Amino acid sequence: MSKYAKIFGQADAAPVKNRGLGFLRDIAKDKKALFGLVVLLIFAFFAVFGPWVAPHDPNAMMFDMLIPPSWEYPLGTDDLGRDLLSRVIHGTQISLFVGLSTVAIALVFGVALGLIAGYYGGWIDNIIMRYIDLQWAFPNFIIAVYLVAVFGAGLLNVIIAISLAFLDDFARIARSMVLTIKQEQYVDAARVSGASNQRIMWRHILPNAVAPIIVQATVSVSYAILGEASLSFLGLGVEADTPTWGLILADGRSFISRAWWLGLFPGAAIMLTVLSINFLGDGLRDFLDVREVKDV
Repeated sequence: MSKYAKIFGQADAAPVKNRGLGFLRDIAKDKKALFGLVVLLIFAFFAVFGPWVAPHDPNAMMFDMLIPPSWEYPLGTDDLGRDLLSRVIHGTQISLFVGLSTVAIALVFGVALGLIAGYYGGWIDNIIMRYIDLQWAFPNFIIAVYLVAVFGAGLLNVIIAISLAFLDDFARIARSMVLTIKQEQYVDAARVSGASNQRIMWRHILPNAVAPIIVQATVSVSYAILGEASLSFLGLGVEADTPTWGLILADGRSFISRAWWLGLFPGAAIMLTVLSINFLGDGLRDFLDVREVKDV
């Protein structure tokens, strides 16, 4: 919060520590958000400690093909004798990494474009927003498929493709917030005091537009995970020897009729992750909603 925002009556933000405690209290009261947080923490644990937690090498062929879930193989094995539990655990690392990294890249570049377009306006706004409108006309997944087809398969190319596909969402939100905030008196005061355009944008406008951007980022993580899984399922994702949830589903689709576990467990992992992120995003949106009065 800038000093000009305080002078001209802009609501001051609570200390970070108090807001953090308030958010945790809200999460504890919201059963769906609490469920989402717990599930995400479990998946995050598997993503970090997967190589040590997984009972087997995810690509090791143990010649026990299409074994149903048992004590030795809790989630069964696939058609090549690979332990499904180990592959799902390793897939957690890839899925969460892709989800977080793609959203981080899309957020940085999308917010920068929206901030510049909304603040300067004129021909700069027209050029940037016509590109955003053009991208907005196509579904994100179609854009990602096209970009992967152009760049080629691979983890890095998947991250780049999904990031570019989600860039327009952040640009639109950032621009709409800037158009509102730049009319505030504290922005005029900063401009009169001699602050540069860059300082006004990054120091006085962006901090006051962060709440809806954070909520959009939370929602976009779940879409990015679904996007990576879909691309891998279609054979446009990571390399064939990299275990991801979408690739596990693709490998087992020919045997689902007689090996139900090949589709159930990786599909459940995708569903639980996306559902948990959405639940947590709803809780975060309610907490950041400025129309609600909260004791923090």
